Amino acid sequence: MTPSHANGLSIEASAALTRRITFLSVAVATILSLIKAISWANSDSVAMLASLADSGLDMLAAITTFFAVRYAAEPPDREHQFGHGKAEAFAGLIQAGLVFASGALVGREALDHLTHPTPVSHQGWNLVVLALSVVLTVCLVIAQSRVLRSAQSVAVTADRTHYVADIAANVIAALGITGSYLLKGPAPDAIAGLAVAAWLVWGAVSVFRAASLELMDHELDAGARRRIVELMCADPHVRDVHQLRTRASGPYVHIQMHAELDPGLSLIAAHEIMVEAEKRLLEVFPAADIIIHPDPRGHAEPHGGAFPEVHHGYDIHDQEPALDAAPAR
Repeated sequence: MTPSHANGLSIEASAALTRRITFLSVAVATILSLIKAISWANSDSVAMLASLADSGLDMLAAITTFFAVRYAAEPPDREHQFGHGKAEAFAGLIQAGLVFASGALVGREALDHLTHPTPVSHQGWNLVVLALSVVLTVCLVIAQSRVLRSAQSVAVTADRTHYVADIAANVIAALGITGSYLLKGPAPDAIAGLAVAAWLVWGAVSVFRAASLELMDHELDAGARRRIVELMCADPHVRDVHQLRTRASGPYVHIQMHAELDPGLSLIAAHEIMVEAEKRLLEVFPAADIIIHPDPRGHAEPHGGAFPEVHHGYDIHDQEPALDAAPAR
């Protein structure tokens, strides 16, 4: 499900938040990659290698996100008049590919260690490194969650998904290293590596799904669409709303609909009603691009084309609102 974009933040404020959190993400991933590389080099632990591979690819993904959110926030230009928001979704696809590759490589290494066991050393140091990784990652995830409550970003959401998986991966790796120490054998370490690999693949699928939904112009969630209709119908002059279409594009939201008005209204009066409706929407969706087509109630001709007009109505109490929009009054 796509997240709600009714956050009330301006594009500038939202971009500032995502820029800061992506910089923090790159910093954390770099620190974790360095300390895990040192630990793995001194221990030959598959579980540590799994955690290192995850952090290393997270660093690449974080760097991708770092640049993607900046490009996505660039204002529309002559070649991209709908903005550059989908750069975030492309970054999410890259992240999914990197995480999937990480899972495959770690799984292969774990299977190799199961068939050709090698001893694991420096277990105590490995556990200290993993504990530090969990602490830093939890702090970052909390910070990302706070940002996402105010500034929706599919790229930052994908980045957070990686780090949530990292927390579980580090815990699994720690259990594997501890098991190898207690049982005096490398098998638990290799099994932990396989578990981390499976977790990474699952995370990659989740990230890919979220990014692909935005690239395929998936509708905003039910709550956001319901809110749009409520704001439109707050003015009694708006007798009906239908043909509601929405989509997200990075920090931007695109909203278009048809609104039925009294046919006796003058063009100036109808225009003023539409302007006020846009203002209400922009108070809740400040990053929205809004197109409202006014129809004279009872006299509008059906619209054709690739997306013909339909009138199934809209109940704001429905859990899943229809594509067309509001109940006639």
